[in-house]
Amino acid sequence: MFTGIVTDIGEIVSFKPVAQGQLHRLRIACSYDQATIADGASIASNGVCLTVVASGVADGKTWYDVDAAAETLALTTAKHWKLGTKLNLERALKIGDELGGHIVAGHADGIATIVSREDLPDMARFELSTTRELARFIATKGSITLDGVSLTVNTVKDVTFSVLIIPHTLDVTTIGGWKAGGEVNIEVDLMARYAARLTEMQ
Repeated sequence: MFTGIVTDIGEIVSFKPVAQGQLHRLRIACSYDQATIADGASIASNGVCLTVVASGVADGKTWYDVDAAAETLALTTAKHWKLGTKLNLERALKIGDELGGHIVAGHADGIATIVSREDLPDMARFELSTTRELARFIATKGSITLDGVSLTVNTVKDVTFSVLIIPHTLDVTTIGGWKAGGEVNIEVDLMARYAARLTEMQ
């Protein structure tokens, strides 16, 4: 489990398709202490929970390897990742850690498209659209995870919604580089999903 509070920005430094292209082995450089990264650990990368299969240090920089499987490549923006792609990173939540964002599973539900970006004094406003299936879980003032970042929904209209991003978040995540037409991973709020399911069953 995660909280949607990004703790580092990683960069893909190696990209190797394996298993007839059904699996991609990625090497991600980061600033985490390599001694704290165990094989089998979960690290969310742009909101996608990936399992560490190896780690090390090269040129004074920590790296770790993960495998992105066919489903991940099909359902998330991982299909667009390449050498040099920057990723929002978050280590798995430990018992006793501060829950600064909201409960995030690291299982991206799909993709949202950036409709527009409006740069305002000291912040930025983004309007995004997603599928009708996912839009039904998005509510004004509710929580949402975009590229691994826990955000509060500002407005909702049909399948479009907006978020306001403060300067700190623009500085410490990849959101500062978002542009209209881009795609981001979306994970809807778990509580919204369960509430909708309970309603359906009544």
